Amino acid sequence: MSANPMPADKFDLWVAQTLQAVESALDGWVPAQAPAGLGAAMRYAVLDGGKRLRPLLVCATAQAFRPASAATAYDDSTLRAACAVELIHAYSLVHDDLPCMDNDVLRRGKPTVHVQFGQAQALLAGDALQALAFELLLAIDDPLLAQSLSRQLAVASGHAGMAGGQALDLAGVGQVLNQNQLEDMHRRKTGALLLASVSMGATVGGASAQALGAVQAYGQALGLAFQVVDDVLDVVADSATLGKTAGKDAAADKPTFVSLLGLDGARAYAQRLLQQAHAALAALEAADLPRPDTLHHLADWVVHRSH
Repeated sequence: MSANPMPADKFDLWVAQTLQAVESALDGWVPAQAPAGLGAAMRYAVLDGGKRLRPLLVCATAQAFRPASAATAYDDSTLRAACAVELIHAYSLVHDDLPCMDNDVLRRGKPTVHVQFGQAQALLAGDALQALAFELLLAIDDPLLAQSLSRQLAVASGHAGMAGGQALDLAGVGQVLNQNQLEDMHRRKTGALLLASVSMGATVGGASAQALGAVQAYGQALGLAFQVVDDVLDVVADSATLGKTAGKDAAADKPTFVSLLGLDGARAYAQRLLQQAHAALAALEAADLPRPDTLHHLADWVVHRSH
């Protein structure tokens, strides 16, 4: 772990308090009364599960530029940004798990949405969650902030980001990709939304252009590290630990960082990416900007996690 002044127990407390605020907001914003059982499917997809890494990144980055704010004093804009990113992530998982995509039956330790509610309802739940994400952002009082956050999330979610990455992922089944091709796919499919999380948090926090550049370098390294570790865990962990089907990448003949670099090589690469993330944050500290201790801890957690 990087040397930083925030003790581990204080970070754990910050995570617990932040998750409580995010869960409460999601519970209030994801409707239970959408027609014909749609609300139940939406809430099943979002609530009571997941690491919530993306909203944690939004909140941690926003706070990095608001050092005087209390740890749990999240304003409406921060929570809307954090929940919007999580809704996009949840919608993507619902659609990715469908038989026409990755065809998975386990997610977050429970049956996937299409297994529980049927394919048509799962498709609609994903559509509704995506729309709800932008509904939350466009309700922010500051119209310029709402516009900026909406655009960042739209770009990260669309053809240039997550959706484009998923298209590349499907096209890559059975193919041999080189490292540049594999990284391009995952910077879109996984990395774009993680990068958007820190960029949106920095925007909410009022970061300068200089600080935003450093935070984005952190987000880019972290987004790729997350996927490298995911590929490692798909090999070494079991389904009960992961909360999703283990070994599915190899079974589907998908190119991964493990298949390209080997298990030890992928682990070593994740460590190099972690060092890059910490170095990007050090650039913020060198410029006498607020020290983003929670972001250091989150980077360590991403690379050293077991699920």
